[in-house]
Amino acid sequence: MAATFAIALALALALTPAAIQLGLKLGIADRPGGRRKHRRVTSRLGAVPLFGAFIGAALLSQTFGVPTLDPQEGARLAGLLLGSAVIFVAGLLDDRFELRAGPQFIAQGLGAAIAIAHLIFIERFHNPFIGQEQVLPGWQVIAISAFWFVGMMNTVNFLDGVDGLAATVSLIAASVTAIHMLREGQYSVALLPIALAGALLGFLVFNVQPARIFLGSGAQYLGFTLACLGIIAGAKVALLLLVMGLPIADVVWQVIDRARRGKSPFQGDRGHLHFRLADAGWSARRIVALYATVCLAFGVVALVAQPPLLKLVTLGVVMAGVIITLALLSGRQRSAGSDESIDTLREGSR
Repeated sequence: MAATFAIALALALALTPAAIQLGLKLGIADRPGGRRKHRRVTSRLGAVPLFGAFIGAALLSQTFGVPTLDPQEGARLAGLLLGSAVIFVAGLLDDRFELRAGPQFIAQGLGAAIAIAHLIFIERFHNPFIGQEQVLPGWQVIAISAFWFVGMMNTVNFLDGVDGLAATVSLIAASVTAIHMLREGQYSVALLPIALAGALLGFLVFNVQPARIFLGSGAQYLGFTLACLGIIAGAKVALLLLVMGLPIADVVWQVIDRARRGKSPFQGDRGHLHFRLADAGWSARRIVALYATVCLAFGVVALVAQPPLLKLVTLGVVMAGVIITLALLSGRQRSAGSDESIDTLREGSR
């Protein structure tokens, strides 16, 4: 376990400076001005070190001889690696050519389809209201699984608007998932979130305020990887839903708010909670600390709360609280006449 974490950390520490220089050299970088609030030209090739460090550590960990409890683990690992490769390549094209929303959705759908075809899907769940496990019919398996993948990719992508925020929240999610797997005796698959955690920690050395590199398409890559890990962990989707409750509630509100104003849900603006806090004068480090505290607290709840219904109630309370808060803030912002927007999925661009 420690070796996998150390390998991923070392790879990220080595690859991130190279990605910084490569992004600046190729012009794949964000420049200050407009909606972007950073002060210097900054590489947005964050996907490169995260992909390289995670894949490298994950593949090397397969040589450690850790016994597996799941005969389909190899197929699922192949789905994770192949699907993430599609998201990674499509993301690099987006980083370079700034694709519109349509091609990005196609890439997300293809990545999800590859994962589902390799048995990474949501087929059964524990119904807390009746205390029994329920099995979904085939068409619902595909629909719900696809929604899960696309939803997670866009949640993390929309979260990437403050230095270190999306990577920190993803680090907490990966760590909570790893703890759950280890507690359940799933030692072989636990190596995957451990590898992701090591890669994220190494990347964060360069991504905290003031960031020397942005995630760019790495945010969608993280969302896809976390979505896979939530299912590989034994369909513990509820665990990740609770850890990611704050950013998910934020995304839900943005979709509702933009739709009722007649705007596309993907026409980004500064309505997200982290943007509102930044515009109110909060530093990036303070915003990250707030999100980290909330996500970590609910990560603990996800690990220890019983019965499962308590987790569901907690998630509902969190989402309702965030949505109500954002609704109040939206009214104040509109009264002040502030409504910046940009028409792409690239919410995280500063």
